[in-house]
Amino acid sequence: MGQQYSGSDPRKRSPWGVLALVMLTGIALMRNGADVSLGPPQPASAAALKNIPDAAATPAAPAAVRPLPYAPASRVRVPVIQVDAPIVDVGLDAEGWIDAPHAQDPNLAGWYQNGIAPGQRGTSVITGHVDNDSGPAVFFGLGSLEKGNQVEVIRYDGRTAVFEVYGVEVYSKENFPGAHVYGDTGHPELRLITCGGGYSRATGYAGNVVAFARLVATR
Repeated sequence: MGQQYSGSDPRKRSPWGVLALVMLTGIALMRNGADVSLGPPQPASAAALKNIPDAAATPAAPAAVRPLPYAPASRVRVPVIQVDAPIVDVGLDAEGWIDAPHAQDPNLAGWYQNGIAPGQRGTSVITGHVDNDSGPAVFFGLGSLEKGNQVEVIRYDGRTAVFEVYGVEVYSKENFPGAHVYGDTGHPELRLITCGGGYSRATGYAGNVVAFARLVATR
């Protein structure tokens, strides 16, 4: 777990074989959400990546912002949607989806520990439930994010990686574009992911909401 980080881990990149498996699937989150009268907010058209001429060639972070070395993630903050949550390490579930943190704690996020550390060059992934049996959970408001909103990830080395959202999308679980979501843009990036789209009690949520963000500062 991240709490055991000593600062001596030399890892720079994760094995591609593991990431390739992830790209074929997506993320496993709540399959049976709670009854919330209006449901979680869905991404607005103004936040869509389609409004960026080439989403795969997003602008680099400012030249002064250098990627950080590897260090596990400790906490995530998204002030605009009142998120301030501890992070636990998650891996893949039995079906090959990125797992989510324990559903019993609504204010808990999960960092995909076999991937990129937040602030490292590459794409790091943080997951969270949209709801649980008690009601809204940590990423309930993810679909309401707008371009320019900031996300702070505190790491176990004491550094904070600050990201800026540049797009928010909802994708069908059956046609999840893993290579697009998890692919390396050549810059330090972050994906926040939760469940979204249509919901039925029998099958749960039909899709995933994905917030795309790039590193803009470190401290």
